[in-house]
Amino acid sequence: MSEIQEIPLREFHAKHGARFVNFGGWNMPVQYTSILEEHQAVRKAAGLFDVSHMGEFFVRGTDAGAYLDRLVVNRIAKAPVGKAIYSPMCTEDGNVVDDLIVYCISATEFLICVNAGNIEKDLAWFRDKAAAWQLELTVEDQSEQFALLALQGPVAEEILVAAGLDAAAELQRFYHQSLAWDNAELRICRTGYTGEDGFEIYVHPNDAEKLAQRIMEAGAEKGLKLCGLGARDSLRLEAGLPLYGHEISNEISPLEAGLGWTVKFKKPDFVGKAALAQQKESGLKQRVIHFKLEGRRIAREGTDVVSENGERVGRVLSGTLSPMTSTPIGSALVATEALDAALYVDLRGNKQTLLTAKPPLHK
Repeated sequence: MSEIQEIPLREFHAKHGARFVNFGGWNMPVQYTSILEEHQAVRKAAGLFDVSHMGEFFVRGTDAGAYLDRLVVNRIAKAPVGKAIYSPMCTEDGNVVDDLIVYCISATEFLICVNAGNIEKDLAWFRDKAAAWQLELTVEDQSEQFALLALQGPVAEEILVAAGLDAAAELQRFYHQSLAWDNAELRICRTGYTGEDGFEIYVHPNDAEKLAQRIMEAGAEKGLKLCGLGARDSLRLEAGLPLYGHEISNEISPLEAGLGWTVKFKKPDFVGKAALAQQKESGLKQRVIHFKLEGRRIAREGTDVVSENGERVGRVLSGTLSPMTSTPIGSALVATEALDAALYVDLRGNKQTLLTAKPPLHK
């Protein structure tokens, strides 16, 4: 996809002062006022994000649950209707193709949300596996049929109720529900990517602006702000949530990323099981860690992590300044054998002590 694509609400965002950037082939709002203000709004009140660039697949058929159970590392087939399940999807060598959220609509129908930059790759992966396993199911890419809004923050539920989405108050964490709202069909999900309570709402592109406007009106007196990708990234990093291509990738397994809780080894079989079982048995050679730094200098992606004697033992995966603590934070991939000794980041020839920390990094 060489041509930059536009999200359905592009003009809505432009009218509200959005600055746009090319993100994975999409023209996306990166900020409206400032990343600091938007980030703090989500932690203290609420923020509304447009993540319509994400991809949506439907898997339908009598074998749909068994197929997804074999395709991803988490358990899908026995999920109750209405459950949302986060899972990495691996290659045979145990590294990550993508990380997904799977929504169980029924025993024979599942909605899968995939990362925007991986839509074509994931669709080919899904269909190749379905053909190879000769199962009774269909895989449809319906990404163009959806806009996706994410309302995140401690007053998100209150805002949605005020906007006429009363079902938000009854929805449990990592569950979803289809409902009618103002002549529009929505799927509201209590999921998110910020470390706060929040909701993601799937809506047809033709109804997206009406919904966004209603949410903004309902949140006007409650501290709601429109938020862009800049705040989304700093929020997820404070919360310790992975971003594909950074904390998980085709070079980093779920176990190495600290996502072992998603890997259900008791399932009969799934792609990557043997490799991940071998990793677990023999011990991990590298691990993703989170850290803080003293001072104000940020260790950006690609910065070397070094030992006391200056030997390179890893690299920074993500780095920013925490808007809540004004402290540099980040994640890094480090050789396991180096984790028991002092670690440093090499900031243009100056060694800065790396202080390992457990997320959330703003608490």
